[in-house]
Amino acid sequence: MAGTNEQRAGLLSGIGAYGLWGIVPLFWPLLKPSGAIEILAHRMVWSLAFVGIALLALRRWAWIGELIRQPKKLALITGAAAVISVNWGLYIWSVNSGHVVEASLGYFINPLVTIAMGVLLLGERLRPVQWAAVATGVLAVLVLAIGYGRPPWISLVLAFSFATYGLVKKKVNMGGLESLTAETAVLFLPALGYLLWLGAQGDATFVSGGTGHAALLAATGVVTAAPLVLFGAAAIRVPLSTLGLLQYLAPVFQFALGIVYFHEAMPPERWAGFALVWLALTMLTWDAFRTARRTKAQAAKLAATVQAAQPRTRPRRRSQPLAADADTAS
Repeated sequence: MAGTNEQRAGLLSGIGAYGLWGIVPLFWPLLKPSGAIEILAHRMVWSLAFVGIALLALRRWAWIGELIRQPKKLALITGAAAVISVNWGLYIWSVNSGHVVEASLGYFINPLVTIAMGVLLLGERLRPVQWAAVATGVLAVLVLAIGYGRPPWISLVLAFSFATYGLVKKKVNMGGLESLTAETAVLFLPALGYLLWLGAQGDATFVSGGTGHAALLAATGVVTAAPLVLFGAAAIRVPLSTLGLLQYLAPVFQFALGIVYFHEAMPPERWAGFALVWLALTMLTWDAFRTARRTKAQAAKLAATVQAAQPRTRPRRRSQPLAADADTAS
């Protein structure tokens, strides 16, 4: 029963995390007239404040000393911080500039880009279905380029930056909360310096926009960290295959918001491009489940073989009591 409750809590946490990431396009327009770079700077500053309070509450700060003594890891975190700042900044700009659908495409094709980078950078070998999915994704980008009249550069930059971020994070191998703290700590001084410079120029909206606007800018820390905390809770409670399916909730919500709420255009050629992307993702998901079932069956077969090969010990027979003993017992 306890295991079932844990899995249910993990599933709800995962839905909450990806659901919040999916509806975040509703939040960024509230921060206008702040520009994308100013919003990004506030996001960095307030995220560090939020996660810092969380770490103090949880008393999880011993890792900081260990990290400082590892220059290579610090360099990787600095690289991750730079890449995610590009991703965050472009995403905020694209939402506030009326490109929500194109931004959602970036997170749809992100798994395909991740696979391609695994082949090109890590020398990984793909199964035939994965090759077919990647080829379908490339075809989708070509169709969308024709539809947009240009390459879907917002989608491509978002997909490649997030895939690069994931690759670096894999090498860093830190917990979500700790990693976010380290990354925002790297970005804190440049972000704070930019905000101070903006204020000195008289262009900052934190004060001029009023108390409500200042509160919304400060809330960027919560908007950034809260889904990550929920994701961390889900990651330790549900299988990776479940998380792999849940990750599509975010771009699905973003795509739906782009069409229904922001009323962005979807001509036929754009629908065709998205359909090809969804076909590629369906192929990847089917292949992942098939491979997982096959691996599980092979593991069960191996366990059965090992068990059958073990020597069987005969149970010892109880010795029959002697007649004298029987008489004494009676």
